[in-house]
Amino acid sequence: MTNSASWDWEVGKRVIADISEWKKNYEYMEELQVSPDGEKVAAIIKNESAEFSLCENGTPWENTFDKIWHAKFTPDNRLTALVSDTGEWTVAVDGEPWENRFEYVWDTQFGPDGSGIAVSCQKARKYFAAANDTPWQESFLSMTNLTVSPDGKGLAAVVQTVPFNEAEIYKFQEGCYSVAVDGKVWDKNFVNVWDLAFSKDGKHVAAEVRTSLYDYTIAVDGACWNQNYATVWKPMFSPADGSVTAPVKTPGGWTLARDGKPLWNRGFVQLWQHMYSSDGKNLAAIVAPKFGRWTVAVNETPWDLTFGDLVIDAVFSPDGSRVACIGKEGERWAVVVDGKAWNERFDMVWQPVFSPDNKHVAAKVEKNGRYQILVDGRALKSQFSQAWNPCFSPDGSKLLVRGIGSDDNQGKYYRQVLALTDIIG
Repeated sequence: MTNSASWDWEVGKRVIADISEWKKNYEYMEELQVSPDGEKVAAIIKNESAEFSLCENGTPWENTFDKIWHAKFTPDNRLTALVSDTGEWTVAVDGEPWENRFEYVWDTQFGPDGSGIAVSCQKARKYFAAANDTPWQESFLSMTNLTVSPDGKGLAAVVQTVPFNEAEIYKFQEGCYSVAVDGKVWDKNFVNVWDLAFSKDGKHVAAEVRTSLYDYTIAVDGACWNQNYATVWKPMFSPADGSVTAPVKTPGGWTLARDGKPLWNRGFVQLWQHMYSSDGKNLAAIVAPKFGRWTVAVNETPWDLTFGDLVIDAVFSPDGSRVACIGKEGERWAVVVDGKAWNERFDMVWQPVFSPDNKHVAAKVEKNGRYQILVDGRALKSQFSQAWNPCFSPDGSKLLVRGIGSDDNQGKYYRQVLALTDIIG
């Protein structure tokens, strides 16, 4: 989890970089990336020698590369990128590449505190994962769904364990896929394996699997639930007791099952993306109570407010007593908190953010080509040509805003800390 206590929370605005000057200096520049603390802004650039680098706060990395892509800041504010050096790929962190080289790397993943950096890798036509410059010793025919444990120390992925070609349909049906945890493969193979989840302590892994062409269930550490279903979605471990839950399709509709037994008693037209509060006492999911209408259900009870297009990005408050999400109806987006939408509708909305004391909600929105930050439905005066999600201070009294200014601040990236009392009174 991001530790923001050490960030600069002094009220005020600081211009970090003039992005319009970057555009004058470099003929090629990719999408901007901003660190969680707002102190750094970066973009992939190409110099006059057709070499790629990263410009950070106006200064390019000393090292240059054949190609760079997928620049991302870690939760602890380090800048990473996937880089090609003389035809070989690796990871660069704050300008320094890993020692190990690969034919290809992708899908950068971070541990919650940023200390773990992991990627999917290919070498000699085999696939494996690497974390903090240490590759798995085992490699596989294919690999997908790389997943990092909550402590950032463990890795799991879906891997192909048995070779087959297009005509070997019976071999495929016998099961050619499994799960590798830190490179060690489960004893059992499956027809297919999809989304993975680690337990809170990182010692166990659950996956949605297909055991035949028609049967789906959940496997935990390679052992399947006793019950099969028409379809399942991604499992989750309960933070409270370590049990495993998953959305499952039954003759009565979609519902939640726990360890292979019904948990919620009612069925929905659809149910997915379920989530736990941090203490595991509350459980929510995105559901369709009837065809074409979407909402959130908390502990089996759906909100009255529904949307016709979709509902996404649901999130619990820190204490688990509240839920926020975004909903779309007729090409317009809304921020929804505890089943009630903010008054205004927008062209786009990003996942809401709760304050640490659970009392306030902030969100980044887009309207008429401009970006704004709202707190409890009230818009800040500043508008941005580009913005990033806001962040509350640890005590909940202040808000960090990061964006590219408009009007007088056109083209300038700045971070601003505002007292919450100045925003909402």
